[in-house]
Amino acid sequence: MISEETRLQVIENIKHSAESGEFYNKVEVNDPVLTPEESRAITDAYIENRLKIGFRVKARLACGFADIAMRAINRDTEITGIEKIPKNLGGAIITSNHFSPLENTIIRYLNRKIGRKKLNIICQDSNFAMSGPIGFLMNYADTIPISIQPRYLARDFLSILKEKLILKGETVLLYPEQEMWFNYRKPRPPKAGAYFYASKLGVPVISCFVQMIDTGVSDGKSGKFNKVRFKLHVLGVLYPDAKKTPKDNTEAMANEDYRLKKECYESVYGKKLTYTFTPDDIAGLKAE
Repeated sequence: MISEETRLQVIENIKHSAESGEFYNKVEVNDPVLTPEESRAITDAYIENRLKIGFRVKARLACGFADIAMRAINRDTEITGIEKIPKNLGGAIITSNHFSPLENTIIRYLNRKIGRKKLNIICQDSNFAMSGPIGFLMNYADTIPISIQPRYLARDFLSILKEKLILKGETVLLYPEQEMWFNYRKPRPPKAGAYFYASKLGVPVISCFVQMIDTGVSDGKSGKFNKVRFKLHVLGVLYPDAKKTPKDNTEAMANEDYRLKKECYESVYGKKLTYTFTPDDIAGLKAE
């Protein structure tokens, strides 16, 4: 269990990064940091093993655990805007805000609601170095590693996305904010990756934003935090324009997705989006 002291240090890191405009900084304490060789070993092992029977058995087991967690975590989760997703959409990339190692269960919940059984989740390669139950889920619960290796991104990663999105018509969750910021309410400016791959492969992006609502009930782990519940807002489906270059599509889709998330934040929280930090930026943090 993560200590209260560690969480408070993470919040200080978020405050510094937000106010410095460094929106893609790692803020978690003691996150694994990989050497290039370790990163390559993880992606090589994934490519080598992902189609083997043993890997598939572990994946089925991990996804079963993830489904149990999905149902438990989302008993009170609301979804709005689900009607904006066409029933015959086919393969699509989903974007959402990244604030918890478990918030992908919210997108899994949406995926089930739209009749999809499989959600592929893009994860930082460093997450695959985690141990214990979380490490097992990170490695096998329909996760795909991403790294900064140019060869892997241009060849293997792109090929896997093409398989999932084009050949199988599945959904892929890709966090454009890159790093997880614990219970941070605000949408951050997106990195280009999700929109680049959508443009490159000619698939749509489902824009989502998760609102966090303080329950006023202590989380039972410390005196500093309350439990939160979630409301998932489906904001729209963005399509690449066949007349535009991938570069222009990437920029246009990223800007539109950020606009939608910004408008949703301002609507549900009733305040303008700025990156001046206040304690209320962290959902569940009790007022002093």
